[in-house]
Amino acid sequence: HKAEYLEVAAAITKTCYRMYTSTVTGIAPEFVNFHDRRMSPGAHYNIQRPEAIESIFYMYRKTGDEMYREWAWTMFQSMVKHYKTDSGWVGIKDVRMSPPQKDNLMQSFFLAETLKYFYLIFCDSDVINLDEWVFNTEAHPLKVMARTSTLVTGYSEASRPAQN
Repeated sequence: HKAEYLEVAAAITKTCYRMYTSTVTGIAPEFVNFHDRRMSPGAHYNIQRPEAIESIFYMYRKTGDEMYREWAWTMFQSMVKHYKTDSGWVGIKDVRMSPPQKDNLMQSFFLAETLKYFYLIFCDSDVINLDEWVFNTEAHPLKVMARTSTLVTGYSEASRPAQN
């Protein structure tokens, strides 16, 4: 099933990228709607969320396909063009307008997550090796523990309930 899962993941990731490239600003709307296999903006604003670049990062690390780095660079260039100000990085009120009106808010997750995934996609793959580390939902890396280890006192594989 691994090949099938990777194929689905690639298609979802392509949709994430298309959310960016389908607007005049090159910035994705907050969410999209689908009707008859066509994608359209469901909301017109963008608040700098990390999920699209996170997906692209994981696909690059899984496949090594340089296409994902190219997609990331395209997205980053649009962000520099439209998010960056003299005092920070801000979201956009309407991604359909060029030039867009800025929302004058820099989200904390933009620095903590979005830019972290951009950094990680362009650095060497041994920086935060995904065989040794996992990211939580806030993009904080956590060291993977061996399955024989646990933080729960009195736990052992033998005491684990049988799964049906």
